[in-house]
Amino acid sequence: MLRLLYQHYAQDIDVALNEAGFGDLRPAHANVFPFLSAEGISVSELAAHARVRKQTMAEAVEQLERLGYVERRPNPGDRRSRLVFPTGRGASVKPVTHGTAERVEERWAQLTSPEELEALRASLLRLLTELKAK
Repeated sequence: MLRLLYQHYAQDIDVALNEAGFGDLRPAHANVFPFLSAEGISVSELAAHARVRKQTMAEAVEQLERLGYVERRPNPGDRRSRLVFPTGRGASVKPVTHGTAERVEERWAQLTSPEELEALRASLLRLLTELKAK
């Protein structure tokens, strides 16, 4: 059921991204954006956070770099590696996705109730926390 609900959520995000001029983004790119920061992050760290293989993440980062959403720069703490940073275009994706997510959750709260949605969020957070602890 979570997968089916996520499909509805992802479809709303995709529509909003297309309308905002980000029609070149693909589902695999969604593994990158939540973990980008102004301080930069390595591909290995991105892969670990997204729970995907490093090769899969490297491919997504390469695509996003070609599209102008991210850039790689030398890591000042380790000259052998590079860090991934959002570009201006890349940074402008998060407000679209976050705004859409808020609207989706508002709609879900109307379909159920704010209390039910909050209870669902609390249950999922508790489950996620327990899974990470193991």
